[in-house]
Amino acid sequence: MIELRAVRKSYGSAIALDGLSMHVPEKAVYGLVGPAGSGKSSVMELLAGLSRPDEGEILVDGLREGSERRRWKRRIGYMPDFSGLYPEMRLSEYLEFFSACYDIPRARARQRIGILLDQVGLRGKEFQRLDGLSRGMRQKLSLARALLHDPKILVLDEPLKDLDPGNRYELRQILSELSSEGKTILLSSEMLTSISEICTDIGIIERGRMALEGKLSEVLRKIDASNPILILVEGSITKTMQILKQDPNVKSIGIREQELMILYEGSEGEEAELLRRLVSSGIMVRSFHRERGNLELLFLQLTGELRERRITGHEAESDLSKG
Repeated sequence: MIELRAVRKSYGSAIALDGLSMHVPEKAVYGLVGPAGSGKSSVMELLAGLSRPDEGEILVDGLREGSERRRWKRRIGYMPDFSGLYPEMRLSEYLEFFSACYDIPRARARQRIGILLDQVGLRGKEFQRLDGLSRGMRQKLSLARALLHDPKILVLDEPLKDLDPGNRYELRQILSELSSEGKTILLSSEMLTSISEICTDIGIIERGRMALEGKLSEVLRKIDASNPILILVEGSITKTMQILKQDPNVKSIGIREQELMILYEGSEGEEAELLRRLVSSGIMVRSFHRERGNLELLFLQLTGELRERRITGHEAESDLSKG
Protein backbone atom coordinates (compact mmCIF):
# COMPACT_ATOMS: atom_id res chain seq x y z
CA MET A 1 0.00 0.00 0.00
CA ILE A 2 2.84 2.41 0.96
CA GLU A 3 6.41 1.72 -0.09
CA LEU A 4 9.54 3.80 0.46
CA ARG A 5 12.69 2.52 -1.25
CA ALA A 6 16.10 3.91 -0.27
CA VAL A 7 14.68 7.41 0.21
CA ARG A 8 17.04 10.26 1.02
CA LYS A 9 15.94 13.73 2.08
CA SER A 10 18.09 16.63 3.26
CA TYR A 11 17.38 20.17 4.38
CA GLY A 12 20.55 22.06 3.59
CA SER A 13 23.38 20.19 5.28
CA ALA A 14 21.02 18.33 7.65
CA ILE A 15 20.16 14.77 6.57
CA ALA A 16 16.58 13.93 7.55
CA LEU A 17 16.23 10.56 5.79
CA ASP A 18 19.30 8.48 5.02
CA GLY A 19 18.33 5.75 2.55
CA LEU A 20 15.08 4.91 4.38
CA SER A 21 13.06 1.90 3.21
CA MET A 22 9.71 0.96 4.74
CA HIS A 23 6.56 -0.95 3.85
CA VAL A 24 3.03 -0.29 5.12
CA PRO A 25 0.67 -3.17 4.20
CA GLU A 26 -2.87 -2.53 3.02
CA LYS A 27 -5.38 -2.07 5.89
CA ALA A 28 -2.57 -2.03 8.46
CA VAL A 29 -2.34 0.30 11.44
CA TYR A 30 1.36 1.11 11.18
CA GLY A 31 3.12 2.93 14.00
CA LEU A 32 6.23 4.87 12.95
CA VAL A 33 8.11 5.48 16.18
CA GLY A 34 11.29 7.37 16.95
CA PRO A 35 12.75 10.16 19.07
CA ALA A 36 12.49 13.83 18.12
CA GLY A 37 14.53 14.55 15.01
CA SER A 38 14.60 10.93 13.82
CA GLY A 39 12.84 11.70 10.51
CA LYS A 40 9.19 10.84 11.25
CA SER A 41 7.72 14.16 10.13
CA SER A 42 9.86 14.11 6.98
CA VAL A 43 8.26 10.78 6.02
CA MET A 44 4.79 12.18 6.64
CA GLU A 45 5.44 15.33 4.60
CA LEU A 46 6.75 13.29 1.67
CA LEU A 47 3.63 11.11 1.69
CA ALA A 48 1.37 14.15 1.95
CA GLY A 49 3.06 15.63 -1.12
CA LEU A 50 4.43 18.63 0.78
CA SER A 51 8.02 17.84 -0.23
CA ARG A 52 9.88 15.60 -2.64
CA PRO A 53 12.68 13.09 -2.00
CA ASP A 54 16.24 13.88 -3.09
CA GLU A 55 16.78 10.22 -3.98
CA GLY A 56 14.83 6.97 -3.89
CA GLU A 57 11.32 5.93 -4.81
CA ILE A 58 7.92 6.28 -3.13
CA LEU A 59 4.77 4.35 -4.10
CA VAL A 60 1.30 4.87 -2.67
CA ASP A 61 -1.39 2.37 -3.66
CA GLY A 62 0.75 1.46 -6.67
CA LEU A 63 1.14 5.10 -7.78
CA ARG A 64 4.59 6.66 -8.13
CA GLU A 65 5.55 10.03 -6.74
CA GLY A 66 5.87 12.49 -9.62
CA SER A 67 3.73 11.81 -12.70
CA GLU A 68 0.81 10.39 -10.68
CA ARG A 69 1.11 12.88 -7.82
CA ARG A 70 -2.45 14.30 -8.08
CA ARG A 71 -4.13 10.86 -8.01
CA TRP A 72 -1.78 9.86 -5.21
CA LYS A 73 -2.74 12.83 -3.01
CA ARG A 74 -6.45 12.03 -3.46
CA ARG A 75 -5.87 8.68 -1.79
CA ILE A 76 -4.31 10.21 1.32
CA GLY A 77 -5.83 12.07 4.25
CA TYR A 78 -3.07 14.00 6.04
CA MET A 79 -3.11 15.28 9.61
CA PRO A 80 0.00 17.34 10.48
CA ASP A 81 1.52 17.62 13.94
CA PHE A 82 0.16 21.17 14.28
CA SER A 83 -3.51 22.14 14.16
CA GLY A 84 -3.31 24.83 11.44
CA LEU A 85 -6.78 26.11 12.34
CA TYR A 86 -8.24 29.52 11.45
CA PRO A 87 -9.09 30.96 14.90
CA GLU A 88 -12.07 33.14 13.89
CA MET A 89 -13.81 30.40 11.89
CA ARG A 90 -16.57 28.28 13.32
CA LEU A 91 -16.16 24.53 13.27
CA SER A 92 -18.74 23.93 10.53
CA GLU A 93 -17.27 26.74 8.37
CA TYR A 94 -13.82 25.19 8.64
CA LEU A 95 -15.01 21.82 7.35
CA GLU A 96 -17.14 23.44 4.62
CA PHE A 97 -14.09 25.43 3.46
CA PHE A 98 -11.95 22.31 3.07
CA SER A 99 -14.82 20.41 1.43
CA ALA A 100 -14.77 23.10 -1.26
CA CYS A 101 -11.00 22.67 -1.60
CA TYR A 102 -11.67 19.00 -2.38
CA ASP A 103 -14.38 19.98 -4.91
CA ILE A 104 -17.04 18.14 -2.92
CA PRO A 105 -20.55 19.32 -3.95
CA ARG A 106 -22.22 21.38 -1.21
CA ALA A 107 -25.12 18.98 -0.51
CA ARG A 108 -22.81 16.00 -0.34
CA ALA A 109 -20.35 17.97 1.81
CA ARG A 110 -23.02 18.77 4.41
CA GLN A 111 -23.99 15.11 4.60
CA ARG A 112 -20.35 14.05 4.89
CA ILE A 113 -19.63 16.65 7.57
CA GLY A 114 -22.57 15.41 9.65
CA ILE A 115 -21.30 11.84 9.47
CA LEU A 116 -17.78 12.88 10.48
CA LEU A 117 -18.93 15.06 13.39
CA ASP A 118 -20.73 12.03 14.79
CA GLN A 119 -17.71 9.80 14.18
CA VAL A 120 -15.21 12.05 15.97
CA GLY A 121 -17.58 13.10 18.76
CA LEU A 122 -18.02 16.78 17.80
CA ARG A 123 -21.76 16.79 17.06
CA GLY A 124 -23.30 19.85 18.73
CA LYS A 125 -20.09 21.90 18.41
CA GLU A 126 -20.76 23.11 14.85
CA PHE A 127 -21.02 26.81 15.75
CA GLN A 128 -18.12 26.95 18.21
CA ARG A 129 -15.20 29.17 17.22
CA LEU A 130 -11.94 27.36 16.63
CA ASP A 131 -9.97 29.55 19.05
CA GLY A 132 -12.16 28.16 21.84
CA LEU A 133 -11.44 24.49 21.16
CA SER A 134 -9.45 22.34 23.56
CA ARG A 135 -6.40 20.41 22.36
CA GLY A 136 -8.43 17.20 22.17
CA MET A 137 -11.21 18.85 20.14
CA ARG A 138 -8.64 20.39 17.78
CA GLN A 139 -7.14 16.96 17.09
CA LYS A 140 -10.57 15.45 16.45
CA LEU A 141 -11.41 18.30 14.07
CA SER A 142 -8.10 17.86 12.23
CA LEU A 143 -8.88 14.17 11.83
CA ALA A 144 -12.37 14.99 10.50
CA ARG A 145 -10.80 17.36 7.95
CA ALA A 146 -8.39 14.61 6.83
CA LEU A 147 -11.39 12.30 6.28
CA LEU A 148 -13.55 14.71 4.25
CA HIS A 149 -12.72 13.20 0.84
CA ASP A 150 -12.99 9.62 2.21
CA PRO A 151 -9.34 8.66 1.56
CA LYS A 152 -8.11 5.05 1.55
CA ILE A 153 -5.02 6.00 3.57
CA LEU A 154 -4.59 8.17 6.66
CA VAL A 155 -1.19 9.74 7.38
CA LEU A 156 -1.28 11.11 10.92
CA ASP A 157 1.72 12.95 12.37
CA GLU A 158 1.78 12.72 16.19
CA PRO A 159 -2.04 12.53 16.54
CA LEU A 160 -1.91 11.64 20.26
CA LYS A 161 0.72 14.19 21.29
CA ASP A 162 -0.09 16.36 24.35
CA LEU A 163 -3.52 14.77 24.85
CA ASP A 164 -4.85 13.90 28.30
CA PRO A 165 -5.58 10.19 28.99
CA GLY A 166 -9.29 10.55 28.23
CA ASN A 167 -8.77 12.15 24.83
CA ARG A 168 -5.98 9.69 23.97
CA TYR A 169 -8.35 6.82 24.67
CA GLU A 170 -11.16 8.38 22.60
CA LEU A 171 -8.89 9.06 19.63
CA ARG A 172 -7.48 5.52 19.75
CA GLN A 173 -11.05 4.20 19.69
CA ILE A 174 -11.86 6.35 16.65
CA LEU A 175 -8.74 5.09 14.85
CA SER A 176 -9.66 1.49 15.67
CA GLU A 177 -13.11 2.05 14.13
CA LEU A 178 -11.54 3.55 10.99
CA SER A 179 -9.24 0.54 10.74
CA SER A 180 -12.22 -1.82 10.97
CA GLU A 181 -13.75 0.10 8.03
CA GLY A 182 -10.73 -0.88 5.92
CA LYS A 183 -8.61 2.27 6.15
CA THR A 184 -4.83 1.95 6.01
CA ILE A 185 -3.43 4.08 8.84
CA LEU A 186 0.12 5.35 9.28
CA LEU A 187 0.66 7.27 12.50
CA SER A 188 3.81 8.57 14.13
CA SER A 189 4.74 8.98 17.77
CA GLU A 190 7.71 9.55 20.05
CA MET A 191 6.08 7.24 22.61
CA LEU A 192 5.70 3.59 21.64
CA THR A 193 3.38 2.78 24.54
CA SER A 194 0.81 5.37 23.43
CA ILE A 195 0.12 3.63 20.09
CA SER A 196 1.16 -0.03 20.51
CA GLU A 197 -2.35 -1.01 21.66
CA ILE A 198 -3.86 -0.25 18.25
CA CYS A 199 -0.95 -1.02 15.89
CA THR A 200 -0.71 -4.14 13.73
CA ASP A 201 2.75 -3.17 12.41
CA ILE A 202 5.58 -1.01 13.71
CA GLY A 203 8.65 0.69 12.33
CA ILE A 204 11.31 2.14 14.62
CA ILE A 205 13.24 4.95 12.96
CA GLU A 206 16.54 6.39 14.17
CA ARG A 207 18.59 9.10 12.46
CA GLY A 208 16.69 8.74 9.21
CA ARG A 209 17.13 4.97 8.96
CA MET A 210 14.83 2.06 9.78
CA ALA A 211 16.14 0.28 12.88
CA LEU A 212 13.37 -2.33 13.00
CA GLU A 213 10.17 -3.03 11.05
CA GLY A 214 7.58 -5.78 11.07
CA LYS A 215 4.29 -7.17 12.33
CA LEU A 216 3.89 -6.22 15.97
CA SER A 217 3.10 -9.83 16.94
CA GLU A 218 6.29 -11.08 15.24
CA VAL A 219 8.42 -8.40 16.89
CA LEU A 220 7.04 -9.35 20.30
CA ARG A 221 7.80 -13.03 19.67
CA LYS A 222 11.39 -12.16 18.79
CA ILE A 223 11.73 -10.12 21.98
CA ASP A 224 10.35 -13.00 24.05
CA ALA A 225 12.82 -15.42 22.44
CA SER A 226 15.77 -13.23 23.45
CA ASN A 227 14.67 -12.77 27.05
CA PRO A 228 15.84 -14.81 30.07
CA ILE A 229 14.18 -17.97 31.34
CA LEU A 230 13.06 -17.78 34.97
CA ILE A 231 13.18 -21.04 36.94
CA LEU A 232 11.73 -21.39 40.45
CA VAL A 233 12.78 -24.54 42.36
CA GLU A 234 12.20 -26.05 45.80
CA GLY A 235 15.07 -27.18 48.02
CA SER A 236 18.77 -26.78 47.26
CA ILE A 237 19.63 -25.09 43.98
CA THR A 238 23.16 -26.54 43.80
CA LYS A 239 22.10 -29.59 41.79
CA THR A 240 19.97 -27.41 39.50
CA MET A 241 22.96 -25.20 38.72
CA GLN A 242 25.13 -28.25 37.97
CA ILE A 243 22.62 -29.44 35.37
CA LEU A 244 22.27 -25.97 33.87
CA LYS A 245 26.05 -25.58 33.51
CA GLN A 246 26.17 -28.78 31.46
CA ASP A 247 23.87 -27.29 28.80
CA PRO A 248 25.87 -25.38 26.13
CA ASN A 249 22.85 -23.16 25.39
CA VAL A 250 22.97 -21.68 28.92
CA LYS A 251 25.19 -18.60 28.71
CA SER A 252 24.81 -17.18 32.21
CA ILE A 253 22.95 -17.82 35.45
CA GLY A 254 21.56 -15.31 37.91
CA ILE A 255 20.27 -16.23 41.38
CA ARG A 256 17.64 -14.64 43.63
CA GLU A 257 16.68 -16.79 46.62
CA GLN A 258 15.08 -19.92 45.05
CA GLU A 259 14.70 -18.40 41.58
CA LEU A 260 17.27 -18.73 38.83
CA MET A 261 17.48 -16.59 35.73
CA ILE A 262 19.32 -18.03 32.73
CA LEU A 263 20.25 -16.49 29.41
CA TYR A 264 19.39 -19.32 27.04
CA GLU A 265 20.09 -19.46 23.30
CA GLY A 266 18.38 -22.74 22.43
CA SER A 267 15.18 -23.46 20.52
CA GLU A 268 11.76 -24.05 22.09
CA GLY A 269 12.34 -27.79 21.72
CA GLU A 270 15.67 -27.52 23.53
CA GLU A 271 13.99 -25.48 26.29
CA ALA A 272 11.46 -28.30 26.74
CA GLU A 273 14.28 -30.86 26.85
CA LEU A 274 16.10 -28.85 29.53
CA LEU A 275 12.97 -28.78 31.67
CA ARG A 276 12.55 -32.55 31.18
CA ARG A 277 16.15 -33.16 32.35
CA LEU A 278 15.64 -31.06 35.46
CA VAL A 279 12.45 -32.90 36.42
CA SER A 280 13.87 -36.37 35.63
CA SER A 281 16.87 -35.54 37.85
CA GLY A 282 14.56 -35.07 40.81
CA ILE A 283 14.48 -31.27 40.79
CA MET A 284 11.20 -29.86 42.14
CA VAL A 285 10.49 -27.21 39.50
CA ARG A 286 7.73 -24.83 40.59
CA SER A 287 7.82 -22.68 37.43
CA PHE A 288 9.79 -22.48 34.19
CA HIS A 289 9.01 -19.67 31.73
CA ARG A 290 10.45 -16.98 29.49
CA GLU A 291 10.34 -13.43 30.79
CA ARG A 292 7.83 -11.48 28.71
CA GLY A 293 9.16 -9.13 26.05
CA ASN A 294 9.40 -5.44 26.83
CA LEU A 295 8.60 -3.45 23.68
CA GLU A 296 9.44 -0.10 25.24
CA LEU A 297 12.86 -1.36 26.35
CA LEU A 298 13.57 -2.56 22.81
CA PHE A 299 12.62 0.88 21.48
CA LEU A 300 15.03 2.58 23.87
CA GLN A 301 17.83 0.21 22.91
CA LEU A 302 17.32 0.66 19.17
CA THR A 303 17.11 4.44 19.33
CA GLY A 304 20.26 4.73 21.42
CA GLU A 305 18.50 6.16 24.47
CA LEU A 306 19.45 3.13 26.54
CA ARG A 307 22.98 1.90 25.99
CA GLU A 308 22.88 -1.09 28.26
CA ARG A 309 20.16 -3.41 29.57
CA ARG A 310 20.38 -3.85 33.33
CA ILE A 311 18.49 -6.64 35.08
CA THR A 312 18.01 -5.59 38.70
CA GLY A 313 17.05 -7.55 41.77
CA HIS A 314 19.43 -10.46 41.18
CA GLU A 315 22.06 -10.82 43.85
CA ALA A 316 24.53 -12.97 41.97
CA GLU A 317 25.48 -13.93 38.47
CA SER A 318 27.92 -16.67 37.53
CA ASP A 319 30.21 -16.45 34.55
CA LEU A 320 30.10 -19.94 33.03
CA SER A 321 33.40 -19.39 31.29
CA LYS A 322 35.00 -19.41 34.74
CA GLY A 323 33.40 -22.72 35.61
